[in-house]
Amino acid sequence: MTTFTATERRAHLLSTVSHGGAYTPKVLLSTVEITVATTVGRTISFGRIPSNARILGTSRLYWDDLATSGSPTLDLGLAAVNGNLANADDPNALLDAGAISAAASDQLVVNDHSNLGLPAWDYVASETSDPGGSLEVYGSLVDAPINKAGGITLELHYVV
Repeated sequence: MTTFTATERRAHLLSTVSHGGAYTPKVLLSTVEITVATTVGRTISFGRIPSNARILGTSRLYWDDLATSGSPTLDLGLAAVNGNLANADDPNALLDAGAISAAASDQLVVNDHSNLGLPAWDYVASETSDPGGSLEVYGSLVDAPINKAGGITLELHYVV
């Protein structure tokens, strides 16, 4: 299994990674370039967010046309960092079956308006309270292989 890891972008003036002040909107902005054909089950690491990050409705996932045949989809999930989740990681906590075979398209990360503003830990099916720490935001390629090179960008807006 191959895991693709995104590059993190931040201002060169910041000497450390910071989540900023309280209730100041923040963005996890990650782009992953997929240069080779990939099989179903591959994962893409987009980065980490605080477990109490409240996901905003402006969050979007963008992608190039990644398939000349078939209909690959991307699930967007949350995973434990240092074992902080009580149970299992949730591979489709944020998005289930984003259709990444459509050319140069995008999709809202939070599709159900009743979930807007929930803290990240509340998207994980098995969690009943904030585990603290960070959660890994990752994508899982499902349903069909990717057979065309291209990019996937996550723009995840949140406040803490």
